[in-house]
Formats: sequence, structure tokens, C-alpha cells
Amino acid sequence: MSEKIPKGWKWVKLGELLNSGLFELLDRYRIPLSDNQRNKMKDGILYPYYGANGIIDYVNRYIFDGEFILVAEDGTVSTDKGKPVVQYVCGKFWVSNHAHVIKCENSITLKFLYYALKNVDIIPYITGAVQPKLNQRNLLDIEILYALDINEQKAIAEVLSSIDDKIDLLHRQNKTLEEMAMTLFRQWFIEPTKDGLPEGWEEVELSKLGQIICGKTPSKNKPEYFGGKIPFIKIPDMHGNVFVFKTEDSLSEIGAKTQKNKTLPERSICVSCIATVGLVSMNAFISQTNQQINSIIPYKEFYHYFLYLKMKSMKEELIAMASGGTATLNLNTTEFSKIKIEIPKEDYLHAFHEKIKYIFEKIFINTIQIQTLEKLRDTLLPKLMSGEVRVKF
Repeated sequence: MSEKIPKGWKWVKLGELLNSGLFELLDRYRIPLSDNQRNKMKDGILYPYYGANGIIDYVNRYIFDGEFILVAEDGTVSTDKGKPVVQYVCGKFWVSNHAHVIKCENSITLKFLYYALKNVDIIPYITGAVQPKLNQRNLLDIEILYALDINEQKAIAEVLSSIDDKIDLLHRQNKTLEEMAMTLFRQWFIEPTKDGLPEGWEEVELSKLGQIICGKTPSKNKPEYFGGKIPFIKIPDMHGNVFVFKTEDSLSEIGAKTQKNKTLPERSICVSCIATVGLVSMNAFISQTNQQINSIIPYKEFYHYFLYLKMKSMKEELIAMASGGTATLNLNTTEFSKIKIEIPKEDYLHAFHEKIKYIFEKIFINTIQIQTLEKLRDTLLPKLMSGEVRVKF
């Protein structure tokens, strides 16, 4: 805790803010849903079902309606910097008992509190060796530096929110762009094959279209193999990403050279094939992956986006292939390589690539902008929330 306190600020525990009526803790309203209570039907109105670190499902009912802060109760869910997973949630939703629910009548204070919590080191407040947990008592013991003037709270929240709003807009644009690409893919490759293969089309094994690489983890007994500049992609890095720019782990040059045959050129197609099956991403930079991922290095440039969209369209089929009667899904490299792919003549594939490539270039550029904005926000956050940088109000 810094001894320098900006004028008009004070250190305060969340429990003090709760007792003063500045916010409510609504944990008592949380009701976990069992699998058989969840409605996964595509028709009707469905609402997000939040867990400790994001949406885990969509259901046909909701508990909360409005603006809230969710703080991860599950102590295993934290960032590599030791900060809590804090979500600002709007609208109608359900929440599991793995996240604390905070509500403020004053939306300005709610937003300020959200950013204050994102700036807290959560690790000292987590207890439990077997099941680490941020329990309610420890949550209320969290101490934050609190700006007393509501106008200063508003000014700080507006600066950070403006960045987050731009990031959210770019994420939504990318989602729309990917949906557009998938719509075009279905028009070009799914609809024409409903009644059999058109003239000139053929069915080939996936290995005929690209080199198949199963990733590998270098020896953990060699710390010098890790911590370099070469991205090491694992399944959590793939969630929600068309292009993987950031990875939790990385390899050194030495570590990567021990398994040169596992190196992927940019924009290879990475497909998760163990445990969580059917995630598909492309690596933004030269990378390697762990053994849970099979990757395709396309033999021709105009195969890239076709293969990415083809793998995305096959998620249910990939899961079925990986089931094999075992508890853990596992689609091995041999079976993955033998997947049958329906393809037209090359001029058709080339024409599709030319039509679709601008969509993926826009997604790529948007993702670079997201990285830049996130870096700016993460730089400003501790400075604004400590009073080191003051804003006019």
C-alpha cells in the first residue's frame, strides 16, 4: 500500500462502502443451474449465464437486470498479474455461485468501483489450499484507494470507459465480419453440396491440402526453454480469437529449436483436439503449440481461409470424432489428417479467397488496434486509480 494519498482520496475497505450503503452485495440471489435446467435451444429468448470469468452458457431465464459488477469467487481464476477477474455486466442475465454480484444505485460509483477492483492485487485475499476461493469475508476486506468526489470518479471512469468502449466495438465488428465470412462460405461450399458433389468437385483427405502438425511441450525441466519471444499457443489462448496475438506462455529461441518441426508459419490453422475440441484460430506470428492442438500448414496460399472456415463449420463433427467412448475427448493426429474435405476446382477456391481475404485482413487490423488500446488502458489504469495521474473534473 502506498503511503502517498492524493488530496480528496482515502483508503477504504469494501466492507465500509457496503455498510455506508454505497453498494449492495447480492450473492444471496445467486442460484446455480444444473445442466438439465439449461435451455440450449436456438429459438426463443436466451440470456447470458455468467460464471467466474465470463459467459458459460445461455439460458431461458434470468435473475438480474441492470448494471452490475461480477467478481470471481473461484480463486483459481485470476490473471497472470494477480488481479481479480472483474466483469462489468449489463442487461438481463443469470449468474452461478462462482462470482460475487455487486450493485450500486449510482452508476458512476459502480463504474469507478469496477476499475478500482481491476487494479487490486487479489492474491492476498484468496484462501484455501484445495479449493482456492475469494470468500465474501475476504472480498469485503479488500482495500481500495477511493476518490471522494463523485465528479472525479466520473472523469476517471469516462477516460477508461472510452477505451473499453472502443475495444468492445472492435470485438463486435470482428464478430460480425467472421459471421459474414461464414455466410459466404456456406453459400459457396455448403449449399452447392447438399444434393451431392457438383461436377468437378472431389473429396480428399485433409492431409492433401496442408501439412498436419501436432504440437508438443518442451521439457519443463529446462526453464531456459521458456520465456522468450516465440508464442506458445495453448487452448485458453484460442478462445474467441480468429487470430492469436497474445499467449500466456512463450518459448525461447533455444526451446523452439529443440523441436523445429513443430514451428508454424503465420496464419496456420490451429484446431483444438483434446478435452476442448473444435476451437479454431490462426496464429498471428510464427509460433508453436502444445500437444492438445493439431495445426494445418496449407500447401497453397488460397487454402488458408477456406480451411479455417471449413474447420469452424465442422465443430460438431470434430467432437463426434473425438468422443471414441472415452471420458476425455481426443481427436488424434492420424484421424485428424484423414478428415474428408469436399473441394471444388482450384480456380473456384482461388476466386473465393480473393472475395473473402479483405474480411480477414480487416479482422487482423482490428485485432492489432485492440492490442494497442488494451496496452494503453492497462498503462493508464494503475496511474488513474492511484491518483498518480489526475483528470480535470
